[in-house]
Amino acid sequence: MHTAWYRSLYWRIGLGFVMFLAALLVVQGGAIVWLISRMEVGPGRTPPEVIRLAARDLGDALEANPKLDVEQFLQQEYEGRVAIAVVMRDGRLLSSDGTLPSAQLVEQIRARFTANANSFLRPGRANRGRPRPLLDDDGPRGFGDGPANRRGGMVGVVVVNGEVAGVVVPVPRSTLRQLGPTLASIGVLLLAAGTTAAAMLIFGPVRRRLRSLEDAARQVGAGDLGARAREDGGDEVAALARAFNQMTRDLQARAQQLQDADRTRRLLLADVSHELMTPLTAMRGYLETLSIHAQSLDTEKRERYLAIIKDETGRVEHIVGDLLDLARLEGGGESFDAQDVPVEDLFGRVLARHGGAAEQKGVTLTAEIAPGAEIVTGDPMRLEQALQNLAANGLRHTPRGGFIKLAACIDDDSIVVTVSDSGAGIALEHLPHIFDRFYKGDPSRSGRSGGSGLGLSIVKAIVERHGATVAVRSKPGEGAAFVIRFPPEHATALA
Repeated sequence: MHTAWYRSLYWRIGLGFVMFLAALLVVQGGAIVWLISRMEVGPGRTPPEVIRLAARDLGDALEANPKLDVEQFLQQEYEGRVAIAVVMRDGRLLSSDGTLPSAQLVEQIRARFTANANSFLRPGRANRGRPRPLLDDDGPRGFGDGPANRRGGMVGVVVVNGEVAGVVVPVPRSTLRQLGPTLASIGVLLLAAGTTAAAMLIFGPVRRRLRSLEDAARQVGAGDLGARAREDGGDEVAALARAFNQMTRDLQARAQQLQDADRTRRLLLADVSHELMTPLTAMRGYLETLSIHAQSLDTEKRERYLAIIKDETGRVEHIVGDLLDLARLEGGGESFDAQDVPVEDLFGRVLARHGGAAEQKGVTLTAEIAPGAEIVTGDPMRLEQALQNLAANGLRHTPRGGFIKLAACIDDDSIVVTVSDSGAGIALEHLPHIFDRFYKGDPSRSGRSGGSGLGLSIVKAIVERHGATVAVRSKPGEGAAFVIRFPPEHATALA
């Protein structure tokens, strides 16, 4: 049985990881947006304003503390927010995050300091209060032209006590360099969390079921055939668990069959030993008597003892023959000659064989065949053997004045053959075991009555070999009826 694609473990794994990957991308995109929003210094603040404010703040800090650690100040105030650098008048080059402007721009600023540091201030404003830093879109006036000036952008002048102390310039920095470390850290954390969650949600239930299957396999390996794995779910693991459980059920059934067969074998050996021991003991006793008292025994006693030994020998031969016959039937080692067999011929041979004995005993033996039941398909010799055994069994237990009837009729398109008698019947507790070998719960199964104790077992084996069934109906004091039912297709059931 194939698993539906939407229940397949492989589809679940694939779709699960696609969904988790999409979720990770969404979360990481949100993190990027959040980081970019954190990079904004304030509402309405433009990069020129940031540069101007940074220059003013640094100037105020230097006025308050001439020994200020400028680089530490820049890192504390602007690291992670904006990238700026300060070219101090004394030649130092400091940065908020270690990123420096181009060397050409730095050289131009230093040259300007050497030539005239006050040229960074707006003209005409030097004696009117505190000087204001120069901040134009084209850069400081007289600061030079060309690519270096354009790359430098706008600058802010750091004024300390009316003197130019340095110049603040923006440092170009790529977004990847600015956000890369943070995004990498977030990505690693999200990847670890996502894969862990995916493994737990996708493989967690599967792992528990696989562990159940593993435990069941270990228990079966240890001899516990009753162990079962969890079958919940509709994927391949569930299918594997169901197949495993079916295998263990089959193994359990076969083990039970082997136990039953072994128990049957032991019982059979015990029964055979018991059945053979009685005639063999009798034979041994009479043979010892003949050997010891051979000279003193008269001819009549000797002949009687020899007759008893002969009868017991025949009985042993009968038991052994029936055992071999039953073994061949149950083992399937004998092929049947399937052919159309007239029921009238079968009944006629049974009447011919047992008619004399029935007449001597005062038992009426009759046969009746209904229309449509004239022909059965099977092996004529084996079918006759089964009917002969049933008739002999009935004759042994039917009192004088009773009857034995053989009948054939049609019932639900099946041919039903019945052998019934008016004997003492069979007790209800013995009916389930009536076809067992050597069953002694009922006198009808007693070997002392002239049978081997295997006749009904042979009947059952022959009937089942023909694909038919045999059953018994009986009540104490009301006789017994053995019913053989041939199905319509019984001819095709033969081996």
